[in-house]
Amino acid sequence: MAISIWLGATACGGGSSEAAAPVVAPKITTLNSSLASPWSMVFLPSGELLVSQRAGSLVRLSADFKNSTAISGILPVNTSGQGGLLGLALDPDFASTPWVYWSFSEPGTGSETGLTGTSVARGRLVGNALLDVAVVFRQRPKTSGSNHYGSRLVFARDKTLFITMGERQLGSPAQDLQQTLGKVARIQRDGSIPADNPVFATPALPGIWSLGHRNVQGAALHPDTGELWTSEHGPQGGDEINIDRAGANYGWPVKSYGCNYGDPVGDACRIGGGVHAPNYVEPLTYWVPTSIAPAGLLFYTGSLIPQWKGNLFSGSLAGQALWRMTVSASAVLAREALLTELHERIRDVAQSPDGAILLLTDSGKLLRLAP
Repeated sequence: MAISIWLGATACGGGSSEAAAPVVAPKITTLNSSLASPWSMVFLPSGELLVSQRAGSLVRLSADFKNSTAISGILPVNTSGQGGLLGLALDPDFASTPWVYWSFSEPGTGSETGLTGTSVARGRLVGNALLDVAVVFRQRPKTSGSNHYGSRLVFARDKTLFITMGERQLGSPAQDLQQTLGKVARIQRDGSIPADNPVFATPALPGIWSLGHRNVQGAALHPDTGELWTSEHGPQGGDEINIDRAGANYGWPVKSYGCNYGDPVGDACRIGGGVHAPNYVEPLTYWVPTSIAPAGLLFYTGSLIPQWKGNLFSGSLAGQALWRMTVSASAVLAREALLTELHERIRDVAQSPDGAILLLTDSGKLLRLAP
């Protein structure tokens, strides 16, 4: 299926009259349609693909993406609402220390029975099993409710791990440094806390990197700066793209360009007046008056689609599109929605070893976008 794309101007150097090579429009193909509510994907060095499925299963897809094998060792998950087996990441030294990291909605036990929270575990991938499995981070406190788990995992260049966490649809805990709801955390691979994490003016729980988040479901490192960029769900409108920096406060629930659910669609109902500055960080871009529900993020660095190199891509759920953004080191310059004709909730976006863009949909499809 061909799609329309935004190519922009093409410059010709040196005054040559030779025509530029034609740009081939990427097309979408289906690689696999038998997945069950997939949430995240990571490539193994072998070219195989690990995919998390929300009901609690981790599968390995063959390099041609046709065959799947179950991986044992995943801890129990609570699948109510938006919960389940969620984000995935591979250890930066996976070739020598084959740890797989995953985030999940962990059921409470003992005094926390009936409650859940975002947790992160890791296990060594040996064959088709995860061994030496241990939880390395737990969101505090566990709560009732079944939404806003966040759950993207991204390794920084220094091999520390970023964890995005929603505020469990409770709002105010996002501003409370004695809770890790509505925060981004940064930990070492074994769960210990980096010595250079931010120090806040008031006491804070260990691991907090930034605060004032609603539900961060996309995260990726900028290929040039190495900074963490995130996408965040607003309420009724107000979805955001941010550069997530140490100690920064992104304003939720005090400020949002979105409105409370049920308000008349428009500008007058923006929470706190909308504008975040000067007390909170302004988003790089935001969506109004309704939400697209941004999901997985990808900075495209491949050469297979040269006209898109350096662009930022975001899946979207409510928006049922793939958003492409032209960016600089610190700004979103332009954006457009692609693949709207598919009518698919695009959950995750990844770059394959050959430079294609792969997409996971809530309907269970693995799609390939390439010339």
